[in-house]
Amino acid sequence: MGLQQAKIESLPFVTAELNYLVPTPDKPRTYAFDPPPGEPKSTALPESHRLPIFDARPIADGITLDREGFALVRHPTAVRNFYDDKEVTGVYYPAVEAFLKATLKADRVLIFDHTVRKRVEGSADVRGAGPRQPATRVHVDQTDASGPNRVREHLPDEAEELLKGRVQVINLWRPIRGPLRDAPLAMLDGQTLAPGDLVASDLIYPNRRGETYSVKYNPGHRWFYIPEMTTDEALLLKCYDSAADGRTRFGPHTAFVDPTTPADAPPRESIELRTLVFHRN
Repeated sequence: MGLQQAKIESLPFVTAELNYLVPTPDKPRTYAFDPPPGEPKSTALPESHRLPIFDARPIADGITLDREGFALVRHPTAVRNFYDDKEVTGVYYPAVEAFLKATLKADRVLIFDHTVRKRVEGSADVRGAGPRQPATRVHVDQTDASGPNRVREHLPDEAEELLKGRVQVINLWRPIRGPLRDAPLAMLDGQTLAPGDLVASDLIYPNRRGETYSVKYNPGHRWFYIPEMTTDEALLLKCYDSAADGRTRFGPHTAFVDPTTPADAPPRESIELRTLVFHRN
């Protein structure tokens, strides 16, 4: 069973603005580089809604990846410099692969990329010069189409056999400077996601076209966050699950401006690893 409504309503919360998708008749698309002349950077326009975001710490032990679509885990790391790609791939990748394999009882885990973010005042979430910024729109990194395509892209010779089993795309997200008080992550309770809330949206790169989910506003949505995350903590975010047996398959999330953030709080610094997780059954 899910979390009891009465228990949730007794939790502390903050009220903040979350950026959903403005409903549009056409498939939204966003360029990950400077668009062609006359084209807008994105047709996925934001629609802001002011909502309660509940503190999930008191109930974190009862939140699961398969039910709510996210989970808080303890995961200390030996990495000293997350801005050093060589150290991240050489030290962090193997540790996360082993951790996810054990935690998710998976047969195989493959990390296919990572992103380090550092919030810079006045910068937008664009790919270009300077650090990547927190993503401030409600989204899911993969879709029902792009999840399997990730397997075909990264493991082309094995893809069709692997896709016969259960496949997940799981992000492991953590602050690399803590306690994190600036631009925390909000996660949607997947049990409150309704059919039609997810809108497939094109993400256009110079050499390929990806697909993510934007999310339409639904007053039934219920949001959580983990305040003051430490560098020994991480969030598991479900971005795709091939299992269509009633468990949560997609976990929308977004950074948000916490109105209780102290004015002198250091800017958010975080890293996310995107992984393919395989189960034979």
